[in-house]
Amino acid sequence: MDDIAANLASLRDDTDVLIALYDHDDRLRYANRAFRSTFHIEDDETPLWPDLMRRNHTLGRGTVISVRDFDAWVVSAQSRRGKIPFRAFETDVVGGRWLWMTETVDRNGWMLCIASDITHLRPDERSLRQDRDFALKASQTDELTGVSNRRYMMSKLAELVGNQTVSGPASGCICILDIDFFKGINDRYGHQTGDDILLDFARRVHPLVRRRDCFGRIGGEEFMLIFPETTLPEGRKIVDRVLDNIRTARPLAAVPQFFYTCSAGIAVLERGDTARSIYSRADTALYEAKHSGRDRIAASLR
Repeated sequence: MDDIAANLASLRDDTDVLIALYDHDDRLRYANRAFRSTFHIEDDETPLWPDLMRRNHTLGRGTVISVRDFDAWVVSAQSRRGKIPFRAFETDVVGGRWLWMTETVDRNGWMLCIASDITHLRPDERSLRQDRDFALKASQTDELTGVSNRRYMMSKLAELVGNQTVSGPASGCICILDIDFFKGINDRYGHQTGDDILLDFARRVHPLVRRRDCFGRIGGEEFMLIFPETTLPEGRKIVDRVLDNIRTARPLAAVPQFFYTCSAGIAVLERGDTARSIYSRADTALYEAKHSGRDRIAASLR
């Protein structure tokens, strides 16, 4: 057994295949020599994924990220990163290398990343597949905020409901969030400022959710959070942090006294639920929160 472990450890570091393990907070916990070399990580470093991406982007190395707004790119990337048990895609790195990367995620949110060099494939074939990947991303992403769009969120809601087992208890909850008095913000400050508030909201909420959770915009000033395998108290705790973060925001530099709030309705998955029924209960709870004074959470209980 010791020989097996020693040989495995040796092969992990000697192979040209890139291997890395991230924890549920998206912090790098292990990377072999090929991975560290490609993404410029020192042996004693355990960076968070967005911090690593930011550093390499600033220094012009690592993953090719051809965007003007890096923060928007991070939000969009994290909206898909680790949300399904397995994902495969292509990516290129500065210097011309092209990688085929897979992400495998366990129930606790730990992610195993494995990448192989496919630079030898014809450039036109790589370009065709990249166009396909871009089209898929666009179909799942809200254009303004960069988080998941309604189509993607509804598919994840259907997946949450569909994952119920016949014998075990239902597990999970959803939350619908709505920015308070949003029409008044548009009327007073203009629709461009309204768009800025939507973007500010998305960027403040997104870092607070766990890897296995899903967050997206479902229309207008409404957003949704999906919490798989989460109890109602656990879900409420996360949403409480969201409301605290939003009410302390001062997003308009030209109007430093401006602030805004949001309301939330949360519903727990019940045995026999459909996507429509749990969504309806969360929406009813949101209505209760709005009519009880706003800037609060209401829970739907059967």
